[in-house]
Amino acid sequence: MDLLNTLVDKGLRRELPTREEALAVLATSDDDLLDVVAAAGKVRRQWFGRRVKLNYLVNLKSGLCPEDCSYCSQRLGSTAGILKYTWLKPDEASKAAAAGVAGGAKRVCLVASGRGPTDRDVDRVTKTIEAIKERHEGVEVCACLGLLSDGQADRLRSAGADAYNHNLNTSEETYGAITTTHTYADRVETVQQAQAAGLSACSGLIAGMGESDKDLVDVVFALRDLDPDSVPVNFLIPFEGTPLAKEWNLTPQRCLRILAMVRFVCPDVEVRLAGGREVHLRSMQPLALHLVNSIFLGDYLTSEGQAGQTDLDMIADAGFEVEGQGTTTLPRHRADALSGGGRGSRAAAPEAVGATGCGSHGGGGCGSHEASGGGCGPCGGHDEPDPSTAADAGESVPAGAARTDLVAVRRRGAGTDLAPNA
Repeated sequence: MDLLNTLVDKGLRRELPTREEALAVLATSDDDLLDVVAAAGKVRRQWFGRRVKLNYLVNLKSGLCPEDCSYCSQRLGSTAGILKYTWLKPDEASKAAAAGVAGGAKRVCLVASGRGPTDRDVDRVTKTIEAIKERHEGVEVCACLGLLSDGQADRLRSAGADAYNHNLNTSEETYGAITTTHTYADRVETVQQAQAAGLSACSGLIAGMGESDKDLVDVVFALRDLDPDSVPVNFLIPFEGTPLAKEWNLTPQRCLRILAMVRFVCPDVEVRLAGGREVHLRSMQPLALHLVNSIFLGDYLTSEGQAGQTDLDMIADAGFEVEGQGTTTLPRHRADALSGGGRGSRAAAPEAVGATGCGSHGGGGCGSHEASGGGCGPCGGHDEPDPSTAADAGESVPAGAARTDLVAVRRRGAGTDLAPNA
């Protein structure tokens, strides 16, 4: 396809495709899907080789959020049966993080529900960052705490945070239909505050909320303009007890086309496959590794992911390798711009994957607000289906029908007495 050849050439040069080209990727047929994946895979390998970065979520404070984000199981008015608890103590959070690091995670993402942190909350998180860094000197730490006030990003950076996550989630045009308690502009401002403080910015989207192709392209182009170092792509987990519980409209093929479009628009950015991959990609998850270079290991904020060892086996079986702490993540031109505090230098001549830079600022931890949690972190994923809710063996599920068998609320790890899944 001429379209794909054009997009590959542009991606290798870090040249932005047109909106029409991005829309055309989303409109490709299932017959062309493998060609789309192969084309975007060339761009992915140019900048990130066959490496997969692992990230691990620690939910510092779960539920009881005053914001009304329609996709979120922790939102105001949610009746989803999720875990609810107040702030973990630094040693509890450090212990939870250790499980992810032991499983191969290069980045720990510290997430808390709520509109945004108070100064006292920042003090808590500062102590938690220090406890984690003391125990795991080389690990990256990303904070995801909601909307930031003046000076808070600087305090987090001084405490040792490497990154800050806050997603745009959807297009500016449709944002008000998803959330009313804060604005799209509020989110943009928080990402910019993180960048100004020298934190690696992580900001992404949630697909599957009833948005149009235009909305998806609009939010990805807005992210490209904002220039985060990592872009988490979440697929909505329609939790029972939330306003979007009936939005089951994604297919594995649709998810792969979305990921390919993001890769073409953001060729040299860490693209993270975040909340909802197990639910919506299911057995086609390995194909997504040809498009993304980063995933979450184990469970999410309020829902369970597949077993950590299953993630590691999937990466190996698909011919990829886990990115170690001693390996850099971002291509050199991005890493140099980040370490130098200048965003404009990213227009410099490209460097191939062999010359990558700054691993300590590689990606975007929590994925801001992935499919659950108040204003930051992802949720989504599943464990083995509950026999009481799963479809009978051999019984087909109509396309677009609710798949309650695919969503399991997290009951282990942070906030519980049970061992985490890592």
